[in-house]
Amino acid sequence: MSPENLSATPKQDGLLETLQHLLELSATDVAETLHQTAQFVTQALGAEKVDVFLYDPSTECLIAYGTSVTPMGNKEKAIGLDCLPLANGGREVEVYLTGQPYWTGQAHRDPKMLQGMKEDLNIKSEMLVPFDVNAERRGILLVSSRASDAFNEHDLHFLEAVTHWVGVVTHRAELVEQHTNEATEQAKRFAAEEMLTVMAHDLRNYLTPLKGRLDLLERRARREEQEVYMRELVIINQTVMRLNSLVSGLLEVERLKQDVFSLHRQQIDLVELIEEVVPIWSTPGHAIYIQAPDKLIITADRDRLQQVVENLLSNATTHADPDTPVQVVVAQEQRMDGPWAIVMISNQGPAMSSEQLTSLFLPFAKGAHSRGLGLGLYVAQRIAHAHQGMLTAQTEAGKATQFTLALPLKIIEPSFIRE
Repeated sequence: MSPENLSATPKQDGLLETLQHLLELSATDVAETLHQTAQFVTQALGAEKVDVFLYDPSTECLIAYGTSVTPMGNKEKAIGLDCLPLANGGREVEVYLTGQPYWTGQAHRDPKMLQGMKEDLNIKSEMLVPFDVNAERRGILLVSSRASDAFNEHDLHFLEAVTHWVGVVTHRAELVEQHTNEATEQAKRFAAEEMLTVMAHDLRNYLTPLKGRLDLLERRARREEQEVYMRELVIINQTVMRLNSLVSGLLEVERLKQDVFSLHRQQIDLVELIEEVVPIWSTPGHAIYIQAPDKLIITADRDRLQQVVENLLSNATTHADPDTPVQVVVAQEQRMDGPWAIVMISNQGPAMSSEQLTSLFLPFAKGAHSRGLGLGLYVAQRIAHAHQGMLTAQTEAGKATQFTLALPLKIIEPSFIRE
């Protein structure tokens, strides 16, 4: 066996041991995974410092999310070399941008090496390997030593192999984090829904007799021509009606979940329905323009469909820029599975972020200017699904946000929602 092969054997054993440690990581936290990785590689290579640098788009820097707990690693953090701006260049940035590994045993003589690495940390040997996660460049792995020629070509191959496995483990950790966050958010929503539904039942028990008493007082005030009391009672009644509307929304969510959301279908003129609803929401600040055929007959639950249209018009006028119109387009579209009725409601206003679009149709999801409990779009989409249709949204910065309601003209039962 040649001397070269003799020197490679311990490194191969170290590689297998390091990979075993990596695969044993619980991989529930990305930062902890990278921190543990730095410790394992430091021990396997006998290095004085190992860093896992990730690129941060918000600062345009490579940031050490995992650094070995060693004197050199601690000093690196103390003097701020754990954050490397891309604008400053250097070998670290070069490896990240080009994806080409780098290895030197004479770093102090390399003009491209950052001065802080050479002078403040006194690094003479360094290996840098690009770090990919799920086929996407995310950063670099950096191994350093104050000794000259501390690493050889086998060490570089070792680091490349380890980096590949670190990418796999990191991807697994990110998926676990994502799943955990989604599960936490879902649990919060379920808890909120349960609590609010219980409150809604209790409020309904109080609102029903309260509304009855107010109606009696209003009739008495009208009979006795007490105009001051009549005006006050009208205002109070309006407040109670708004509260009753909120309670109804909460109870409707419960009905949706229990599959008791029935539809009463009949033939209706979709254009006529929209023309009746639009004047209620049209204001001098937000005129609503309709582009539609003379009529478009569909089979649907009229009250439920009106609920969808009103919600979309309310949303469009609420989030539109001041003194801008809302456009309603009604059309018939031929698709592979037959004819569909299409209603597009668009407004000019601030674009929604990808996060907002993702949660837009979830219960209790509210925008910055939303009123109510954030149930309207959730219920509207469920009504569309009950009609075997769909409700979608798209937005574009500087242009318009558009909601599209699509309903098949030929509907096949069932007449209730199944989760």
